[in-house]
Formats: sequence, structure tokens, C-alpha cells
Amino acid sequence: MTVSMKNRVSVVLVEPQSPGNVGMVCRAMKNMGLAELRIVKGCSLDHPEAYKFAVSAKDLLETARIFPSLEEALADTELSVATTRRHGKYRQEIFSPGEIVAKIAANLAGNRAALVFGREDSGLTTDELSLCRWHATIPTSAEYGSLNLAQAVLIFCYELFTGLGEGTVGGDARTLAGSAAQEALFGQMERTLLRIGFLNPQNPDHIMRTVRRIFSRAELDDREVAILRGMMTQIDWAADGFQGKKGQ
Repeated sequence: MTVSMKNRVSVVLVEPQSPGNVGMVCRAMKNMGLAELRIVKGCSLDHPEAYKFAVSAKDLLETARIFPSLEEALADTELSVATTRRHGKYRQEIFSPGEIVAKIAANLAGNRAALVFGREDSGLTTDELSLCRWHATIPTSAEYGSLNLAQAVLIFCYELFTGLGEGTVGGDARTLAGSAAQEALFGQMERTLLRIGFLNPQNPDHIMRTVRRIFSRAELDDREVAILRGMMTQIDWAADGFQGKKGQ
């Protein structure tokens, strides 16, 4: 199977605050051969500063898709990458831009990818990070590690461009379960695990974030997700006193 990177990779901005930054992101994307921008709420795109800094990438600005939540913005993607500069208890293994490009390249033939960037002042929340399959960061000086939004986008897009080029990506990568399917699985798992007393109802995320990391590393496909959801359904039946199907 051969596909074009341009049609398979999206850039997602979560609540961008500066129209000028959005314009510069469009320019960076077009410089590196990407064409699809997705915005989760945030500032107005119909702003003089956005058009000023987009320069010849105004078409990306005008065709940007707006979403009410990150979950909806990622629903049709399988390879989502959250960018962050923070390490913490609930933040899984963090890759460099080059390592992420290698992962995307190995799977892009059968899947869609999204690079997710957070707010200029506070980045992505822990809950938003948990929606993404992988986490990545740009190595910087310990003295001052904060990058401008458009700079960060340009670095990741550059790595994609040099790693994959403008042409096509070959291979027979298996199609992974999409973000929407995974979120449905995690929602069902949380409800079931709460029901049987495995999760603390006061703080279910404490364990569920680790559960998410486990299954993100597993890179599930749709059939595997369906099997796990069937297991959760069977556990629910057992919790109601169901002893199994007749003859078992």
C-alpha cells in the first residue's frame, strides 16, 4: 500500500491563544508539505494577524477544521502524538521528534496520524495527554525549555518532511483501532472496573491512566478492541450473578 504523507498527517492545535501563532503554524506546515490543520476551540482564525503571518499559507487557515473537543478532533485517527515538555507521574514514555517519526513511518500506510500541540501558556492537560497514543518532546536547554508554538510545530513537521518526504509512504502496516474505538473501550473498562470495585470511585483516573498506557503500547486493532469489550461485557454479566452460558 502506498499513501501520501500530506493526506495522512494532521496538525491539531488545542485552544491556541494567538491568531498570529496560528498563521505561523500554517506557514510552517506548508513549508514542510502538510495540509490539514485542526483546531480545538481557541482564538478566532478570521483575524488580520492570522492572515498576516500565514503569508502564502492562507489556504490552510481557510480550510482549518474546528472541533469542540480534542477527543472529537482525534476520532478518525489511529496514530496520535501529544507534544509536551513536562515529565510527570502520569506521563508515559516520552519520545524525541525523530523517534516519533520512525513510529509514524512504520504505521502510516494503514493509518492516519495527528500531531497535537497544547496552549501557548500551559500546554496540554493530563487528561488531554491520555487521549493520545504516544507522547513526544523536543530536547532543549534545562535553563529555558519553552518553545513558541509555531517553532515547535515547525520542528516536528521538519522531522516528518526529512524522514518521510513529500512523496508517498509504502508498506503494509496493519490498521490500528482508531481513537474513537479506543475511547469507547476505555470508557467501558472504567465503568466495569468501578462496578466490581477494582477502581477507587473517588479517583478512578489514578489506575485508568496506567491502563491506557498498557493498551497504547499494545497497539490494538479493531478485532482486539472488540474482544476486550466482549470481555468487559462478560464481566458485567458475572457481576449480576450470571454464571456463564448454558453448558459451560
